Amino acid sequence: MSSPLVSVVCLSHNHERFVKQAIDSVLNQRYPNIELVVVDDASSDQTQAAIREALRDRPDIEFLALPVNLRNCAAFNRGLALCHGDYIIDLAADDVLLPERVSLGVAALEGDLRYGVHFGDALVIDEAGVELGRHSDQFPHASVPQGDIFQQVLSRYFINPTTMMIRRSVLDQLGGYDETLAYEDFDFWVRSSRFTWYAYSPELMVKRRLTRGSMSSRQYRVGSRQMASTYRVCEKALKLCQNDAERAALKARLVFEARQSLRFLHLGLFGKYSRLIHRINTARAGKGR
Repeated sequence: MSSPLVSVVCLSHNHERFVKQAIDSVLNQRYPNIELVVVDDASSDQTQAAIREALRDRPDIEFLALPVNLRNCAAFNRGLALCHGDYIIDLAADDVLLPERVSLGVAALEGDLRYGVHFGDALVIDEAGVELGRHSDQFPHASVPQGDIFQQVLSRYFINPTTMMIRRSVLDQLGGYDETLAYEDFDFWVRSSRFTWYAYSPELMVKRRLTRGSMSSRQYRVGSRQMASTYRVCEKALKLCQNDAERAALKARLVFEARQSLRFLHLGLFGKYSRLIHRINTARAGKGR
């Protein structure tokens, strides 16, 4: 098997306690051809000092210290611009790659050019590194689709985003992450799965750390920026739907998000979701005449 260059963008923001372990997990991969780009998104703690210490004897590793906080999507794009690899991993600095992660991804993606994204299982840990379980405890391997997953992505969550390896050409076609959004994964899944296949492997790929104040913990709450971003992704998704089955899958997601909006008093978003649902219902009714 060939050994194409794999670029890892390690993105940190106030990850002083964890960033060295994340960096070490990249350096300890059992794969010979890896480029590491570390990006700090204007941390207010001692993260940058911890990064410089970790990279003290590694002048070959690029370190980009952003002077102002750009947030996750824009900060990742700045790191992506420095990458030269055929494949990309987006590694949060509080997560840890397991030693075979890169090798497994290269084998899957080099083996079939139809696949643009590789993902797998994750070991969930707490801030102290204590194991809490596996992603597959909630999403059993047999239930996880692969190949053309656009319809499934619309209706339900099953991909652990920390486990993804992405073909660089996929990110280039998308123009990177959408910097107007508060988070990247749902938008990336929707837009990329419209034109590329996803490959799933049941092996553990990463240790995903659950921390207080993480983006996922703030998704559903009063005033959440993530909820507004989810609506915008759903608007994009409706434009990408090509048949009634896909629109029905999206409608199930819209109904769920509308209920969440009502629950957390985002009444404006509730109205917007209601109008999207009405558009789908009206289109289907028109076809039935």
